[in-house]
Amino acid sequence: MESPARPIRVLLADDHAVVRQGIRQFLEASGEIDVIAEAGDGEEGLRLIRQHLPDVAVLDIQMPLRSGIDVARAVRADRLPVGVLILTAFDDEPYVRAVLQAGANGYVLKTADAQDIVEAVRSVSEGKSVLDPTIARQLIGRFSGEPPLLVETLTERELEVLRLAAHGYTNKAIGVQLSISDRTVQGHLAKVFGKLHAASRTEAVMRAVTQGLIPPVLDTDENT
Repeated sequence: MESPARPIRVLLADDHAVVRQGIRQFLEASGEIDVIAEAGDGEEGLRLIRQHLPDVAVLDIQMPLRSGIDVARAVRADRLPVGVLILTAFDDEPYVRAVLQAGANGYVLKTADAQDIVEAVRSVSEGKSVLDPTIARQLIGRFSGEPPLLVETLTERELEVLRLAAHGYTNKAIGVQLSISDRTVQGHLAKVFGKLHAASRTEAVMRAVTQGLIPPVLDTDENT
């Protein structure tokens, strides 16, 4: 008889107790998520992340003492093995860019269905990236409105790496898929960023989508 899978350990940080309670209820109702700690501000959230090392930290953006963006940046600076999912009401592009540049694994709006948020937590716990479909459509729309960039042609290997990155795979997972090292994957992505004039994976994917280099995978249910 197979033993049940270990629950996904989640830390929840939001400065509104009622919001935290609601999110906790539907996360734990899924039967696969255990909210191990809650925080009412970013400073407490970061302290508890360092203490408990949850699988996923679900953070609001605007919180007292430290924003969710600051917490995400600190988690990455400390190289903590914690997935970061931003769950917020803000869909403004500056917030999205700041979150992605801070190293968060996902950005989901609070208006999303409960099951979609559960799925986002599951995906982040598996090392994948998650972008709310509403945000993905906005970004694709913005990049579609830009004048075409004169970019160097991507090699077939660079396209393979970019396609897998678009599906949310980590460097390690991409390396396994393509039988190459993490460092080689990182090198390919660096070249892709340079050729597409992109500052992040998401920006590179969006530019590649609008130029027809890869299909719009971030806008599908599979990757949300």
